[in-house]
Amino acid sequence: MRQFLDATGRLWKDRALVGKIGSVFTSSATPHGGQESTILRFHTTLIHHGMFVVGLPYTFEGQERNDEITGGSPYGSSTIAGNTGERMPSENELAAARFQGKYVAMLASTLAQHRREIIDAMCE
Repeated sequence: MRQFLDATGRLWKDRALVGKIGSVFTSSATPHGGQESTILRFHTTLIHHGMFVVGLPYTFEGQERNDEITGGSPYGSSTIAGNTGERMPSENELAAARFQGKYVAMLASTLAQHRREIIDAMCE
C-alpha cells in the first residue's frame, strides 16, 4: 500500500485531490495489530494531498462498547480478522463501517457543491 501511495506524486503535483474527502479503514489479525497506527500513517498522505481527513466520530456509539472485542476508533473503522482470516467482521464493526461510509458520502456531497470555491480560496 505504501508503494501505491508513494506513486501518487503526479496527483499531488496536479493538486488533483485538494479539497476532496479521504477516509481510511483497516483490518488486522489481532486487537493489537496496529490498526490505529496504520490508519494514522495513511492520513499523512491524505493530508499532503490537501484532502479533508474524515474518521469515525463518537456519534457512532458502537465505539463505546466493551462487551465484545471489536475494532474501530475515532481514526476509522476496522475489524479483527484473526491469524488466518477466520473471523468475519462483527455486526458492530460492520455498523461502524456503514456509519463511516455514510458520513463520508454526506460530507463529500456537500464539499462537491463548493469544491471550486474551496480551491480558489486555498490558492489565493
